[in-house]
Amino acid sequence: MNKQTIESLDPRISRAQLPTEVDHIPQYEVLDQFVTYEVFQQQKSGGHFIHVGSVHAPNEEIALLFAKEQYGRRGKSVGMWIAPTNAIVSIPEEDVDMFDATPEKKYREVGAYMVRNRVEQYKKDNRNE
Repeated sequence: MNKQTIESLDPRISRAQLPTEVDHIPQYEVLDQFVTYEVFQQQKSGGHFIHVGSVHAPNEEIALLFAKEQYGRRGKSVGMWIAPTNAIVSIPEEDVDMFDATPEKKYREVGAYMVRNRVEQYKKDNRNE
């Protein structure tokens, strides 16, 4: 018997590690299976958008309504984004070495600059004035 593979856009299905091979894949009617949308929330004006979860909906308008009801009522929210899960692109874990291009990044840290020594010396030199 020929086995087919189920592919899901829902990350929760992937995490559940369900058997991926089945004897029969049922045929669904249009809109029988909703699309998964990722929800990003902005808690204050000018703040960053943070991923808060997922919703399933037949279209973007309903997904935004579901997102508002599910995630907007729990705390302060001034903005909300939704994006279809299949539109999000990520870097695979095996390619993490691409971030190691410059191993020495002390110039990005405050401790790399000796400004404090200069400030302390300035204070010491100007105490008597």
